[in-house]
Amino acid sequence: MSELVLRAQKLDAADELAPLRSRFVLDTAAGDAADAAGVVYLDGNSLGALPAHVPGRVEDVVRRQWGELRIRSWDESGWWTAPERIGDRIAPLVGAAPGQIVVGDSTSVNVFKALVAAVRMAGDDRDEILVDATTFPTDGYIAESAARMTGRTLRALTPSQVPSALSGRTAAVLLNHVDYRSGRLHDLPALTAAIHASGALAVWDLCHSAGALPVGLDEHGVDLAVGCTYKYLNGGPGSPAYLYVRRDLQDRFDSPLPGWNSHAEPFGMSPSYAPAPGALRGRVGTPDILSMLALEAALEVWDGVPVSSVRAKSLALTDFFLECVAAYTEPGRVASVTPEPHGERGSQIALRCPDAGEVMKRLIARGVVGDFRHPDILRFGFTPLYVGFGDAERAARVLGEVLGEVLG
Repeated sequence: MSELVLRAQKLDAADELAPLRSRFVLDTAAGDAADAAGVVYLDGNSLGALPAHVPGRVEDVVRRQWGELRIRSWDESGWWTAPERIGDRIAPLVGAAPGQIVVGDSTSVNVFKALVAAVRMAGDDRDEILVDATTFPTDGYIAESAARMTGRTLRALTPSQVPSALSGRTAAVLLNHVDYRSGRLHDLPALTAAIHASGALAVWDLCHSAGALPVGLDEHGVDLAVGCTYKYLNGGPGSPAYLYVRRDLQDRFDSPLPGWNSHAEPFGMSPSYAPAPGALRGRVGTPDILSMLALEAALEVWDGVPVSSVRAKSLALTDFFLECVAAYTEPGRVASVTPEPHGERGSQIALRCPDAGEVMKRLIARGVVGDFRHPDILRFGFTPLYVGFGDAERAARVLGEVLGEVLG
């Protein structure tokens, strides 16, 4: 047994988060082509694993709440208050006090709401929007549309270029906390402070950080933030996203999508719109109850779990994985594009290599599930709630074997 295998066993034995693994549905076998040890799931940065109690909860929602109570469930089962109630469950995971997060719609829709509202709050004399040039493509598409709709100019810059580009013209800045491709963690406190110093508003996309590391929305004075819930929060495919509106901005939040669900009197059916108080202004239409309540159930796995412990394990896992990759692969076969310093690293490792698409196909066939990003990136997401050090060692070992097969 190798020294790395023994170290992985010792690290797993000492891991305070290891018992959480049993709260998830994880493969114990991967089919004929996979190793007997089963599947190592390192794609939670795309879709989190299923918490084991969620199917039973969803069955109750469908059979009893919908099937038996029907319309009564809007009150008796708490359907109507789900968006803000679930928002309050997410709040401590991103460093926010209650009453500032509402759940619903997709990340894209919430980016649109947040960015347009930020521009409106900034004032007519600020005619420029800055957007992260390395962002997930949809954020860029939404920013371009928001700029056209509000009559602003859009400039795409890397996050490191933002401080020097800020001026009295800047209305809002849309940034990703963690780069989806490389796993680079951007400096949210410093960038937010720089944006505020220019008089602009900061809008952060937390899709690749919420549930993986501390965010500190309140602590750092973030204006608006959005995020998905199907990655590190394990809410399920297409689970609703969330919108954070800092408390002191809520009475100025002017949504570009005013709907009956965000009306001060939603059942008054008034022909004129009057926004509800607080974060409820971020609601639009009827909540997607089935997926929303599945998310609420999924979030229970976080009960009693400090985000600081998750972050510590994440860094230890990714450090160990990189060490194992160096030990099991020939020099020059792969190169990490994820920053080495902990302060610049999210919870994934991105490796560049030739024929990355074919390499990932073979890894998945061997029971190591990551993903491929064009043209040459292998991504491995480390979700500390259910990924262990033995998983990291095995993934690196199989990677070394596959690289030998593909690259010779």
